[in-house]
Amino acid sequence: MTIRTILFDLDGTLIDTNELIIQSFLHTLEKYYPGRYGREDVLPFIGPSLYETFSSLDPERVEEMVKTYRTFNHARHDELIREFDTVYETIETLHRHGFRLGVVTTKMHDTALMGLRKTRLEPFFSCVIGLDDVSRPKPDPEPIHKALEALQSKPDEALMVGDNYHDILAGKNAGVKTAGVAWAIKGRGYLEQYEPDYMLEKMSDLLAIVGINEWKEEASSR
Repeated sequence: MTIRTILFDLDGTLIDTNELIIQSFLHTLEKYYPGRYGREDVLPFIGPSLYETFSSLDPERVEEMVKTYRTFNHARHDELIREFDTVYETIETLHRHGFRLGVVTTKMHDTALMGLRKTRLEPFFSCVIGLDDVSRPKPDPEPIHKALEALQSKPDEALMVGDNYHDILAGKNAGVKTAGVAWAIKGRGYLEQYEPDYMLEKMSDLLAIVGINEWKEEASSR
């Protein structure tokens, strides 16, 4: 199999939004459930869509909880996001070598673009599929199928990279290869339960998987 198309989750995979997400959840939950939630308590909420998470807590107040979360999240976005090691260099190298690159996220489309612009990654991606671009989010295969269609690609030449179970399951459901990232906030062992085809210790590991050695050679010559 030759991989020519690579799809990426955004939060926790391309961009370190972990602190932003944790603080956004804590802010929201403190408003509706004072004193009940700490940092460790919100980790299971990271990954699924906000509607899925807040519906499990209070179906009647989902909309206002999502609004509270997003208002805080957008206000603190640029302050709290960080870059993961080797991500920019890897994505730039993949783009330069002609790989078709897309983002498939449970974030709203416009919010996803905010993160890509802040980390200078936006120009490398021909396709961004957000929560509001689909009817059924990951782990349903719809977002991946939509991205492949936009990129004029097929499942047997594609790879989905993510930090959470719904990324791996969505990839399997769509018939594409999958890669987990060892820097996932829930830990490498958590992701390995879902049996991704590859596990990345850092993003640049992806280059060897798709047959690129150039970046490693450039790095070693510096």
